[in-house]
Amino acid sequence: MSGSDVPRSRRSGAGRTKSGKPRPGTGGQGRRKLEGKGPTPPAAMRPGHPAQRRAAAASAASGTSRASGASPASSASGTSRTSRTSRTSRASDASGGAGAASARAQRGAGEAVEFVAGRNSVVESLRARVPAVALYVGARTARDERVSEAVKLAADRGVPVLEAGVAQLDRLTGGALHQGLALRVRAYDYAHPDDLLARAADAGQAPLIAALDGVTDPRNLGAIVRSAAAFGAHGVVVPARRSAGVTAGAWKASAGALARIPVAQASNLARALQSYRDAGVFVAGLDAAGDTVLRDLDLATSPLVLVTGSEGRGLSRIIAQTCDVLVRIPIAAATESLNAGVAAGIALYEVATIRGRELRREAPS
Repeated sequence: MSGSDVPRSRRSGAGRTKSGKPRPGTGGQGRRKLEGKGPTPPAAMRPGHPAQRRAAAASAASGTSRASGASPASSASGTSRTSRTSRTSRASDASGGAGAASARAQRGAGEAVEFVAGRNSVVESLRARVPAVALYVGARTARDERVSEAVKLAADRGVPVLEAGVAQLDRLTGGALHQGLALRVRAYDYAHPDDLLARAADAGQAPLIAALDGVTDPRNLGAIVRSAAAFGAHGVVVPARRSAGVTAGAWKASAGALARIPVAQASNLARALQSYRDAGVFVAGLDAAGDTVLRDLDLATSPLVLVTGSEGRGLSRIIAQTCDVLVRIPIAAATESLNAGVAAGIALYEVATIRGRELRREAPS
């Protein structure tokens, strides 16, 4: 038997240093180093990869030009911002030391637009039929009923289930607390503001549209979409900039209503509202200092756009000037204010009530 065939345990000096002392063990650290980071994702899904930047730029350019008619200059600026962001993230990853410590300190505070992170959130999103691209499950995640349900729901809906390492999940979710489970959400296909008028015409109804000015919380957007679906509105319009978009949070808050009610994106909300006015649609803005009480709005039975502003500053000056009328919701205490989603829901309910009352009045007895 050759020397190479002799078992390691029988070789002289096995496990010993040159001095003959026993070689110290690794304490299990070597085993953890051999675990790896899981399967390598496709190039188009790797943050910072040229293929991912090209795919993101192409998706942003096609989606913006199709949905809002944004100019090439705005698309170019968005691409440059994406490029700057990716360069910054690569620089921070390469810095190490203090940068890594800072990232660990902020873990759990991140939020990635394309991903839902956390077991409960993922399960709720799959139950609400949020359109998903893939479900990522940690390679060594302890299985419980939520993980099992998420995998089953994803498989039933044809959503690919992929195994991922902890480092990959951290990177994909932007440092959010994922608990070994993350769901990638499909990018939303926004409608054009004119499509909402066409939808009302196809239904033979007077248009009722909700528009948002400066509402930045996706959960408010989802709640407003849910109210729009409940009270017969034909869609929701949001600005392309400085406004909430359709994210996983919006899908969850809408409880599936986003699958039934379109959201249109306008490159300039004031111009979109003026275009509606030119088409014979009245614009009413919700304002605490409005001259008209909401329940007394005579324009409720006419083609109408209801504009809701942000909770902090309300309607912007240019949007308020574009409105045909400013209406207010009576509140018992003058010091109180309403959440944007709640205010829009009340306004849509009042308009639907007035319209229903008018239809009953016109119906033959």
